[in-house]
Amino acid sequence: MRRTGAVAAGIAGGMLLLSGCGAVDLPLAGVRAAPDGTPYAVFRPCGDDSYRGPDLDGRPRGAGKGPVTTGWDAKKEGLRGDADFPLFDPPAAWHARHRGSRHLLPRHRYVLRFGHYAGGDSYNGVVEFTGEQIDRLKPGQVWADGRAMSLAAFERLAADAC
Repeated sequence: MRRTGAVAAGIAGGMLLLSGCGAVDLPLAGVRAAPDGTPYAVFRPCGDDSYRGPDLDGRPRGAGKGPVTTGWDAKKEGLRGDADFPLFDPPAAWHARHRGSRHLLPRHRYVLRFGHYAGGDSYNGVVEFTGEQIDRLKPGQVWADGRAMSLAAFERLAADAC
């Protein structure tokens, strides 16, 4: 009986140790509406942290982990600083690979993200949204952390998350 308890405690301790090693998701990515209604990606990494692997995945709602039908991905590493660009037109230097349509599609769920991976200080900047949520944004608003907010509120949210 004592042996079984020790094994269980060892497994539980190992699980805790392993779970602490993953990157945490932080509200450092958002989508804003330009005055003409064009959606823009907004990245706010912590300080001067580098990041890599920015991408946008769009799937039909209800498709679970089904195939990505729209979006882009970039394998670029060593990116630095804030980024603000049209959602479907990442910077040319990123050499993004596009998939499907280059505009928001109805009844789709999107995930926009980037990652900073440095030992125990790893994080992902992530925002999840639908085209309908972004279409309802007023110019100057940002969708982040599951809600619409001003750009200033997003900047505070990102700074506080770091």
